[in-house]
Amino acid sequence: MIEPINQRQRNTVIVHNNLYIERARTLFGRHFDPVDVLFDLSGGSAGMFKVSGRRCWIRYNPWLFAKYFQENLTGTVPHEVAHYIVHRLYGLHRVQPHGREWLAVMEAFEADPSVTGKFDLRGIPQRRQRRFTYLCDCRRHQISTRRHNIMLRGEGSYQCIYCAAELTLAD
Repeated sequence: MIEPINQRQRNTVIVHNNLYIERARTLFGRHFDPVDVLFDLSGGSAGMFKVSGRRCWIRYNPWLFAKYFQENLTGTVPHEVAHYIVHRLYGLHRVQPHGREWLAVMEAFEADPSVTGKFDLRGIPQRRQRRFTYLCDCRRHQISTRRHNIMLRGEGSYQCIYCAAELTLAD
C-alpha cells in the first residue's frame, strides 16, 4: 500500500499552487486570492477544483501524488489552478470545464492540456461505491448511489436504453 505524501511534499504542492496563481496575476493583469488546498481526495482522480457558493478549493489525492509526485506537480497542479482561474475570470456557468478558456489558461501556463492522467492505481486506496438493483421490462440494472439518491428524492428518473421502460427499485 502506498503511503500519502508527507508534510514537506504537501507544502511543495501548495507553493506550486500559489506560484501558478501568481503567474496568472501577471499573465491576466488581475489579482487572484490564494485558493484553499486540501489533500483529501481518493480514488483515481489526482485533483479536483470545487465551488460551493462563494467558497472554492482544490482537492488533491495524496496517494497519487506520492506515487507520481513530479508528474502531478507539473500536470495536475496547473490543471486544477487553471480551473480556479477560469472560474474567477468567467464564472462557472458561461464556460465548459475543459473548454477554450481553460485551454487558453493552460497554454499561458505552458502546461500540458491533457484532461485526464493515465495512472497505475495499484496500491492506491479506491473508493467503492455501493450499487442498487433496479429493474425494467427486460433486465436488471446496477445503479450508483448518486443516481439512486436522485431517484429517491424524485429529482429524476432513468430509462432502460434497450426497452425504454422506466427503471424501478427492486425489492
